[in-house]
Amino acid sequence: MGEHGKQGALVGVRLLCAALVAALIWAAPAARAQDCRLALLLALDVSSSVDEEEYLLQKDGLSAALASDDIRSALLLGPGSVALGAYEWSGRRQSEVVVDWMLIRSSADIDRVIGILQATPRSQTRFPTAMGYALGFGSNTMTRAPDCARQVIDVSGDGVTNDGFAPDLAYKHYPFENITVNGLAVLGADPEVDAYYDRMVRHGPDAFVEYSDGYAGFRQAMTRKLFREINGLVIGLN
Repeated sequence: MGEHGKQGALVGVRLLCAALVAALIWAAPAARAQDCRLALLLALDVSSSVDEEEYLLQKDGLSAALASDDIRSALLLGPGSVALGAYEWSGRRQSEVVVDWMLIRSSADIDRVIGILQATPRSQTRFPTAMGYALGFGSNTMTRAPDCARQVIDVSGDGVTNDGFAPDLAYKHYPFENITVNGLAVLGADPEVDAYYDRMVRHGPDAFVEYSDGYAGFRQAMTRKLFREINGLVIGLN
């Protein structure tokens, strides 16, 4: 092979390598999104309207839902993993992370989340319901989530905003472009809570609201809600 032939072959190899590197770079985001199918952030109401018995029903209900066979299977058997996080919310500056982002790849990971939920003491007891601030906190927490195909904030509570700004302003001024917000409205304490969650809290693609018959029904409602969220089910309008 002549000198020009060798140089041409070398240039060809270099171009092929560059093309392969470029393909890998462009494919990386898609691969990451496929590896993690859902970033799910659970937001639990600890405002002053939630007494200690109701708080325990809420925390124990979430733990029992995560421990159930249906939710374990939904978390572990789908294509790609699920990232879970959780925080408690109440007043304007009283939102606190309980479970930092964790990729769920095994039953042991689920048990670890449940253990953290059970071991962490209640963060607040005496503040009002500042849902706009709580949602803003959730959107900022979501910016630290793993790179997942879907992003969902799961907000539960028994009342409407009575401090600070409403959810619509949070959706306007915080980064919610790719985030779906689903609600779990706990019925009984406030006669407006079901309509408020449906009208003001539900936000984004395929968003929905689940309803709990008081905190005694929290476990069943949370189980239904998690199953629907994790599996990406769309079941018409509420």
